[in-house]
Amino acid sequence: MRPVTVVGAGLAGCEASWQLAQRGIPVELFEMKPTKMSPAHHSPNFAELVCSNSLRGDRLENAVGLLKEELRKLDSLILSCADATKVEAGGALAVDRHGFSALVTERIRSHPLIHINSGEVTAIPEAPVIIATGPLTSEAMGEAIRQYFGGEDYLNFFDAAAPLITYESIDMDKAWFASRYDRGSADYINCAMEETEYREFVRELAAAQEAEVHGFEDAKVFEGCMPVEVMARRGLDTLRYGPLKPVGLRNPKTGKEPYAVVQLRKDNAAGSIYNLVGFQTHLRFPEQKRVFSMIPALANAEFVRYGVMHRNTFLQSPKLLDTNYADRRNPLVAFAGQMTGVEGYVESTASGFWAGVSMAYKVRGESVPTLTKQTAIGALAHYISDSSLTEFQPMNVNFGILEPLGYRVKGKANKNLAIADRALEEIEAFKATEK
Repeated sequence: MRPVTVVGAGLAGCEASWQLAQRGIPVELFEMKPTKMSPAHHSPNFAELVCSNSLRGDRLENAVGLLKEELRKLDSLILSCADATKVEAGGALAVDRHGFSALVTERIRSHPLIHINSGEVTAIPEAPVIIATGPLTSEAMGEAIRQYFGGEDYLNFFDAAAPLITYESIDMDKAWFASRYDRGSADYINCAMEETEYREFVRELAAAQEAEVHGFEDAKVFEGCMPVEVMARRGLDTLRYGPLKPVGLRNPKTGKEPYAVVQLRKDNAAGSIYNLVGFQTHLRFPEQKRVFSMIPALANAEFVRYGVMHRNTFLQSPKLLDTNYADRRNPLVAFAGQMTGVEGYVESTASGFWAGVSMAYKVRGESVPTLTKQTAIGALAHYISDSSLTEFQPMNVNFGILEPLGYRVKGKANKNLAIADRALEEIEAFKATEK
């Protein structure tokens, strides 16, 4: 059987490769690392997490929690590796980022039907092919994709990664372990700020010097990954209603709810490194040290990685792609990952999953099955291919893009659980047909 070429060994490319290989389809997987590295990548391993180490909420009344459960039930490689390398994070699924990517790499490299090719790809390979080169697609490959679509312009936005600090440098006399509303285990370190401390912090943050980022404008910042300095400039209380929200976090030392709270989440299994939750930034490194050290518990913080910002690139997918993430003109040329306009680690994984599964059916000459908008996987595929969209923007999975229930359920959580139950029934039915 002729192999499928997959370009890019990120989350989407690895998932697509795995699903193809598990269905008996040989794969030629191309990855430019370590021969060539993008500005945001540092590890030679596959599926490198360049921003947060969190795959977000894991509860079924949360849309991304439903998406993860669908992928688990369908034997996702990425979810299997994430569950195997998870670190404590309350109600979220966070992973040891190095252990996670190492495990994905080992699983991919050891699969007998996946052949690894190192080096940059600068032209669209012959079909069948899945392009999963990510939001940091190299300049040469980006131009090749643009030309493939007849010069169709990409859309761009900017994405930012939060700083990492050592646990031993945190002043635990001014911080405490807890999860919001005591949900799950106490996995977050909470750093309290009083009103005067918060006001001074916001003032300095809003005025801090930014790093040079070509073409940066606040209007292009994706709302779900907005740098903290941009939030600070949008109003004094913006951060208190965002990543510094104190609600549900009572300080055990005072018995009161602080004015603002900075949360830290474990970034590795050993618990020696923590990241500043929601602190994506593109400030100059000395400014990050100066301003973030104004947080009382982080006055002596040791930064092992400063926050960085990079450009994300995505396609005008509703004009170009179908519900299988494939070129409307050629079903054997597909795309996957954030470049299709899905936003987030789990969403990228889901796009790779469906691009791989549907390609397997196509190369076998079989009809591609359907996952409807009643499922999170199907809803994402329908969103990026919805030709009625006039203002297409990257989208995290949310219950708003899933098919409504059609009947009333009292309470938002109960309604979301009912949607999740319906989705998982369809997933089970799809899994049964695959067997």
